[in-house]
Amino acid sequence: MEAQANTSAFPAPPPGLTAKPPLASAGAALAKSAAAGAAALSALWTFPAMLLSAFLVAWGAEAAEFLISQGLALAALAWLQTLPEFAVEAVIAWEAGKAAARMHLAVANLTGAIRLLVGVAWPMIYFVAAFFGRRTRGRLPTIVLEREHAIEVMGLLPPLLYFVVILLKRSISVVDAGVLVALYLAYLWFLLKVPPHDEEELADAPAVSRWAYGLGGARRVLAIAGLFVVGGLLLYLTAAPFLESMLGIAALLGVSDFVFVQWVAPFLSEFPEKVSAFYWAKRVDKAPMALMNMVSSNINQWTILAAMIPLVYGWSHAAAGGGWIAFRFDAEQQVEIALTLAQSLLAMLLLMEMTFDWWEAAGLFGLWLVQFVEPGWREPVTLLYLAWAAWVLLGAVTGRRPLRAPRVFLETVRATRAAPPPKSSPRA
Repeated sequence: MEAQANTSAFPAPPPGLTAKPPLASAGAALAKSAAAGAAALSALWTFPAMLLSAFLVAWGAEAAEFLISQGLALAALAWLQTLPEFAVEAVIAWEAGKAAARMHLAVANLTGAIRLLVGVAWPMIYFVAAFFGRRTRGRLPTIVLEREHAIEVMGLLPPLLYFVVILLKRSISVVDAGVLVALYLAYLWFLLKVPPHDEEELADAPAVSRWAYGLGGARRVLAIAGLFVVGGLLLYLTAAPFLESMLGIAALLGVSDFVFVQWVAPFLSEFPEKVSAFYWAKRVDKAPMALMNMVSSNINQWTILAAMIPLVYGWSHAAAGGGWIAFRFDAEQQVEIALTLAQSLLAMLLLMEMTFDWWEAAGLFGLWLVQFVEPGWREPVTLLYLAWAAWVLLGAVTGRRPLRAPRVFLETVRATRAAPPPKSSPRA
């Protein structure tokens, strides 16, 4: 009787849960901690493997720009580099189709990935180039884009404008996915028209890129393709364990699921892009190429990555028996998308000047840092982005700081139609 009385003194567990003895709970926590520690230790091999894959595809891209346009080579590079990002987004979108409570994570991952590239990677490129170029130039440099880069810069405009439509109707459907894919294919079509770089510039390429291109004939093509394939295969095989190892570190540090999905996972899945961008920015004269690597990835995100969400979500929802439906945004998701759109719109306008300065890099990073530290300030930061964009447009209208990218883009397109373009790629 006394044993029964003592037992009944403990409160009953909530419905659906089974009470666990203290030792069992402690054992489960210990096992979870041990699993996280083991996953974190795998970073000892996944991190170097990820670095190697990033260098291989970067060397392949530098060799390929003498066979095809630099923009097309960077587009192929962006596809390989964003494979982990696509995998993460696909998993989240599939789970969201079965559990509506996870829909916000799909938008968080997309918007977080885009804002990280623009707010962190773009400024990183500038300041790395400025740091390594300070000895020769003695002052903070201005990154000057090449004429062919106007295609990448203008390539951001159509998907951003169409995403305004998507935001206004508060949903993204299969039809929207088709439009976004079509915009990306049009972007690739323009890149196909741009000639490759002149072979005289090969002397500035890394030894591996020079070796691959110097083979000549079919062996040259095979060697360059091999750099992409081996680097891409290594990236594919390493991506999952690399993310798991970083997840283990995040778990040991107590990072929440939402923070992990919006910031940590995109940062890790974009890691190969940041490695190649750092590598090129360090060489200073390749800083424009590093910046275009990021822009190409941004276009990929606003088109193909965004288009994948309604396709995977609709398929998952139909497989769960609920029928195929569009992905609808709630109020919080609309704020996230509006903030990301405003940031990308401003960044595009800044690059339309065909230059990138220190104060622009610092401003992009500063505004990203504000909304990262204080998520509740997303609306004010959105207004600041739009106000800055309006100021840039005003400078263009008054002629103080003209937006040269549209004119250079049209001149480049006309030149490719009228006559064989020159081999060199002069500055804008």
